[in-house]
Amino acid sequence: MTDAVTEVPAGESVPPPRRAPLTRDFGKLWTAAAFSNLADGVGRIAVPLIATTLTRDPLAIAAIGALAFLPWLLFGLPAGMIVDRFDRRWIMAIANTIRGLAAVGLALLTVTGSLSIWWLFAAVLVFGLGETLFDNATNAIVPSLVERRSLDRANGFLQAAQITIDNFLAAPIGGVLFAVSLALPLWVGAAGYLIPIALAIMLPLSAARPLQEDGGVARHPDPASAVAAGEPLAAAEAAEAPGAAPTAAPSTSARDAIRYLWNHRFLRSMVVFTSIVGSAFSFAQAAIFLYFLDELAVDPAAIGLVTAGIGLGALAGSLIASTLVARFGRGAVMLGANLAAAASLVAIWAAPEAISATIAYAAMAGAVSVWNVPWGALRQAIVPGRIFGRVLGIIRTFTWGLFPFATLLGGWVARFDLRLPFLIAGGVTLIAALVAIPLLLEASRHNEPED
Repeated sequence: MTDAVTEVPAGESVPPPRRAPLTRDFGKLWTAAAFSNLADGVGRIAVPLIATTLTRDPLAIAAIGALAFLPWLLFGLPAGMIVDRFDRRWIMAIANTIRGLAAVGLALLTVTGSLSIWWLFAAVLVFGLGETLFDNATNAIVPSLVERRSLDRANGFLQAAQITIDNFLAAPIGGVLFAVSLALPLWVGAAGYLIPIALAIMLPLSAARPLQEDGGVARHPDPASAVAAGEPLAAAEAAEAPGAAPTAAPSTSARDAIRYLWNHRFLRSMVVFTSIVGSAFSFAQAAIFLYFLDELAVDPAAIGLVTAGIGLGALAGSLIASTLVARFGRGAVMLGANLAAAASLVAIWAAPEAISATIAYAAMAGAVSVWNVPWGALRQAIVPGRIFGRVLGIIRTFTWGLFPFATLLGGWVARFDLRLPFLIAGGVTLIAALVAIPLLLEASRHNEPED
């Protein structure tokens, strides 16, 4: 049987295909991520600023950032296994409950005058533990709520929300609240974790667990309700044939995911590249607050305004990323983003004052955002849903697990010169991007699940 072909009259152009709409359930996921980002952003500003009231040692300040990534090294893979095995909606809810309680505990210690740098270290570890669960679950849910062709756009919206809220709402608010009271931003952050708990539980059944696959065909746990709820056809068409045996729940073993990643040459190589460049960024930003406070003489209450300026570049990058991908392809965009990031890091090193440094930092943040959108969509497009959580956990264990060591090393170098980490990171990023040109350009050829 041949497919029907609609003829177009001569002289008339074929209208471009309409973009698939992002679903109402994706809106719930987006809102949950947005409120979590609000809480994260306030804490991301408040905790390092609180730390500067306890110590001015660049290495100690860098340890705050290092500990934020340590859970990805220790718990990234177990978090992925949990996301693939249990209800992802409840995982998001529990993760935010943990983070909210940690923020409340930190606020109480601050109010009672019992706060020490060690309590900050412990709280950052708990925040990071919750982040591994919440972020893994959020990323794994996206493909079940939107069509495959909309992955870049969906990830762009998620990243735009994160950047907008982190930098334009949370960062200035966090700086001002810090100037009013040390504990105030912690109370606000704790409140920000509450709404996502309810929204996560309200997500549809398709978000609960990965789509089951049998012979390469995705199967929805409840196809009838999926269609009725208006979920994407990719999820709804999972109805099983009458009499078909029910598919088993996915195995929680990480062995298949490790084997998959190891045997996938392109994805394996991309993980290595990402770990190198990401470590360079972490190295550069180890003592970012001391760079602006001590090197460029920015007032602590104005740090939020600086991060808002940086966020403008990050927001622009996230908003234009999907358009750039549609026009130039993922590979060219990912290569260009890394080259731009390298140039921006060098510009930060050379910046004579706060305004030019903020502009250069904004350019780097924009380049990183442009990279993040196609990289996230690329993983979602090629990794089978049944093992996505575990594969993402492995990727982030390997990549983000290196960040704590890079951050501590950057803090140690910053003890001698607060600018030097930016120059070194710029050189490493440039060399890595040039060596990886063939690999990055290959990204445009990968857009389907590859078993």
